[in-house]
Amino acid sequence: MRFVSELIGRPVVDLEGDRIGTLKDLLAIQSGQILHPQIVAIEVKRPKGTRFIPMSAVVALIAPIILLNKNLVDIDAYQPSPDDLYLIRDVLDKQIIDTNGVRVVRVNDLELTRLENNIYISNVDISSAGLLRRLGVSSLIHRRAKSAQQIPGTGTISWDHVELLSSDEPLRLKVPGERITELHPADLAEIVSDLSRQEGSKFLGSLDVKTLADTLEEVEPEFQASLIQEMADERLADVLEEMAPDEAADLLAQLPEERSQELLKLMEDDEAKDVLKLLAYPEDSAGGIMNTEFCVVKPEMTAEDVLSYLRSNAEEAETIYYIYVVDQADCLVGVFSLRELVLTPQDSKVLEFMEDRVVSVDLTDSQEECAQVISKYNLLAVPVVDQEKHLHGIVTADDALDNIIPTAWKKRLPHFYH
Repeated sequence: MRFVSELIGRPVVDLEGDRIGTLKDLLAIQSGQILHPQIVAIEVKRPKGTRFIPMSAVVALIAPIILLNKNLVDIDAYQPSPDDLYLIRDVLDKQIIDTNGVRVVRVNDLELTRLENNIYISNVDISSAGLLRRLGVSSLIHRRAKSAQQIPGTGTISWDHVELLSSDEPLRLKVPGERITELHPADLAEIVSDLSRQEGSKFLGSLDVKTLADTLEEVEPEFQASLIQEMADERLADVLEEMAPDEAADLLAQLPEERSQELLKLMEDDEAKDVLKLLAYPEDSAGGIMNTEFCVVKPEMTAEDVLSYLRSNAEEAETIYYIYVVDQADCLVGVFSLRELVLTPQDSKVLEFMEDRVVSVDLTDSQEECAQVISKYNLLAVPVVDQEKHLHGIVTADDALDNIIPTAWKKRLPHFYH
């Protein structure tokens, strides 16, 4: 195997054996079905500027001396394109996202491999050994470490698990990155937490609105506010509409009052109304942390009616594990689980199989009281009602425990989506 760092400064000679300069950079491009970029040209440093030589004119790249098959005057200079990747300038020492290990790492070196007559980037070296190789002291330290039975750490990532970041801005994605959007929002949030505020903002800016909203929901509100500080209000309003109302309210509460009001004006009326309702209650109360997206049905509906309703309306609900039953005045009168619904004959009416002794919390109950109720009755969510028993929302277990258990533990809890 050979590494890019080993080629830096290598002499380049033409067909006559005349030295024309030294290797400054390697240009690669990714195309076709092969996910690993192919080396297409070398940049040669000369006394008066640089010259780009196509790989078709290179006899041996991975060698002590880089030999060309023609004299320099007979070689048509390679014309770099915007899609070309400068391996030394653009990749070495840069941060990348390892989509397999779900982490942000730094490129210490690049491993090259030959396939037929072409040379490709096979792996990214993120190890301490790669860094020592870059510094030119790897052989010395390796010998000393070997005698002490302490070999420098090794570690590589296959290029097809890498999401490449461009050179001019530390963390602007070169392409939208299909693998990034396939990661779980909690994984994306963990990546963001490894970045500075500026880098995190740039990373989030590369995501589509839905993925961005899901990711922000996994980030602590205080950090959320710093990440979206430079985001355009129109885009942020779209993101807030995609977020769960309670999460959107938490984020708006962290922003200056003037900007918060402007964002609410840009949001769709229905979404803004839900968020405003939550903002009217203390942040650590049931009313402040409840989610207003849940499933409600009427007692006279049949099990078949409920299933049909869920198929049409449950997509926006925070959870459909519990389905709540309200009367004509929207007062809470019962509850049943999705499991009970599936096991019930389709012609049975909700009134016949619902549980009419419903555990609930009041709008003004504290977050700690919500957590205690959820823990005591082993619930995934608890309904929130006012003094007249009107149903206003639900508090899920993860939201109730948000400020009670450490964040690292909370991330291990299941999230109650569909």
